[in-house]
Amino acid sequence: MRLDRRSLLVAGGAGVGLIVGFSLWPRDTVSPLAAAKGEQLFGAFLKIGKNGAVTVAIPQSEVGQGIWTGLAQVAADALGAAWEQVAVEPAPAALDYRNSIFGIRMTAGSTSIRAFEGPIRLAGEAARGMLVRVAADRWGVDPADCSVGGGFVRNGGRSFAFAELAEDAAGLPPGVPAGKLTTGLIGQALPRVDLPSKSDGSMRFSGDVRVPGLLFAAAQIAPLGGALTGFDRSAALSRPGVREVVTDSGWIAAIGETGWAAQEALKAAAPRFSGPDSADRKAIEGALDGALKSGAVTTILERGDFDAAAGNARPLGATYRIAPALHDGLEPLTATARFAGGRLEVWAPVQAYDHALAAAAKAGAVDPRSTILYPMPIGDGGGRAVEADAIPIAVILAKRLGRPVQLTLSALASINHDRPRPPLIARMAAMPSTSGSIAAWSAKFVAAPGLERASEKEHQSSGLTLAGATPPYAIPALRIEQVEAKLPIRCGYMRGGNEALTAFANECFIDELARNLSSEPLAFRMALLNGNPRLAQTLVKATSLAGWDGGATGSRMGLACASAFGSHIALVATAGVGADQRVAVEKLVAAVDCGRAINPSLVRQQVEGGLLHALSLATAKAPEFIAGMPIARGLRSAGISNALAVPEIVVDVADGNAVPGGVSGLGPLVLAPAVANALAASTGRRLRNLPFDLMAA
Repeated sequence: MRLDRRSLLVAGGAGVGLIVGFSLWPRDTVSPLAAAKGEQLFGAFLKIGKNGAVTVAIPQSEVGQGIWTGLAQVAADALGAAWEQVAVEPAPAALDYRNSIFGIRMTAGSTSIRAFEGPIRLAGEAARGMLVRVAADRWGVDPADCSVGGGFVRNGGRSFAFAELAEDAAGLPPGVPAGKLTTGLIGQALPRVDLPSKSDGSMRFSGDVRVPGLLFAAAQIAPLGGALTGFDRSAALSRPGVREVVTDSGWIAAIGETGWAAQEALKAAAPRFSGPDSADRKAIEGALDGALKSGAVTTILERGDFDAAAGNARPLGATYRIAPALHDGLEPLTATARFAGGRLEVWAPVQAYDHALAAAAKAGAVDPRSTILYPMPIGDGGGRAVEADAIPIAVILAKRLGRPVQLTLSALASINHDRPRPPLIARMAAMPSTSGSIAAWSAKFVAAPGLERASEKEHQSSGLTLAGATPPYAIPALRIEQVEAKLPIRCGYMRGGNEALTAFANECFIDELARNLSSEPLAFRMALLNGNPRLAQTLVKATSLAGWDGGATGSRMGLACASAFGSHIALVATAGVGADQRVAVEKLVAAVDCGRAINPSLVRQQVEGGLLHALSLATAKAPEFIAGMPIARGLRSAGISNALAVPEIVVDVADGNAVPGGVSGLGPLVLAPAVANALAASTGRRLRNLPFDLMAA
């Protein structure tokens, strides 16, 4: 795929070769990129065409976070390109594009800018130096006397466009950056490269893929640990337009000339599955409670001596519970597969590229090197595409039928096989100091792996890793523990990650402690942030913009803050109980310090989007489960439609020169605790469970 200002096209292929993840790439190494006619390759990330177009290869999936724009902006700034001449395309399969934070190619955890800003900036600088050296040689001047900007290299009144230099420059060995930049794109609110095609409907998602000879498939999948026990083949095949019914021990698929024919055939087949009888919400809660009581404890951090600080006194304590949360995305599970020319091609929305490619190759019993995965734009920004569950079935069907097959699970079936955000129990305890602060803090978190499973490297197993479990406060004695619970459901990744789970407990508990000690919540936090000045500054900014009233009893304001993903955020929520006896959030004021903001507009968009996504999770109904699967529900029955009354949102982005941090997961960290703290102030009632339930005892 290559994205320009007007349309999204399918292109690319299986890349080979290894280029050092550093701008000075060896000239005897083949670029993984494929050059179209008139294009010149500059390492693993850049191409320059005879028409002056600069194409940036983006390793990360576009899930609505604007990463195609952000990383292209980094490349264009370092190169000195004109923004209107910049296009993007998904990077091919190659080791060059591994996310350095995960060690595999993965889009999750607010890592895209953190992992790729440096390599792409260095690649742009090296390419700029190559262009400048060609121009300087033609003019017979020192490269240091040249300037670069807007897609031109200049010296005095003379200039060369990049297009005039690219062919000669691509043959040079990379060297140090050269040429003074006269334009700067970092920090500008440049327009998103994906917005035009999304706005006019021309952007193609996975379900829009069409190839010659395509058949359509619908499938149902067995519950976790279950199997297909029966179905009516003749009834399915009697439906018009049906080509075949294919079964496996864990699924059944109907294939038709149209998607409608396939869905109707699957309904007629009336498949029956076995599954665990006791894998429901009570079983999930029981597994968590059992792990809290007797599970194996792992110490995340031990600082100071909590037991000595507590002595014989009874600590202040609280227990918080978070139920599993469903993605409820608009895009169903889908993938298209085709065997052609001795290779396997797959089109799918994927965030874990390496795992999806490996799963496709394994399902097709082919060499991964002859497998091409086209990562399509993703229609569910919550993180469900980390698990590409539709790909293996689509590949098996395409191989079985000898025709390209597009598999799409229905919206309800996609919910049935959602991998929800893991639940959590947090048992918190703290001892006040004689000065009215905190002398000791203890937290015991019980949860299950989500992203950890999807981010496993080959032949390595990852257990629970609770990032963000340690509060951002300078507390003398800290004891942070975790227990991994064995649940009867499969959990997955959701935007905000585990940091959103632990932040809810930490920020609600710090607020409770402040109120128990008759301390103003802002002053209480500020006194504990002497080791985190950037977070303290976001607190000052957010409360100033919101007109913080102290959050005393009767106030409708609540406060929360967090440091995560290399960034810092503070949020003031104004909330209470509406006339309909539901949680009513009126205003959200956030202050963000993400270091050097590549595109402040993208930062604001992501924080706003994250806050609204988290608000829907916090105020929707908790899901029910049967046989280990979420029970499918519409948005209205889930209570989500009532959660989408959008409050006024203000997001301030700090100017900074620090290394850029991640932002897409920041909103989910602070929304729920800030609203809970606002409700505690306005109603006098502390809600310790997510999602919020005003009717619970």
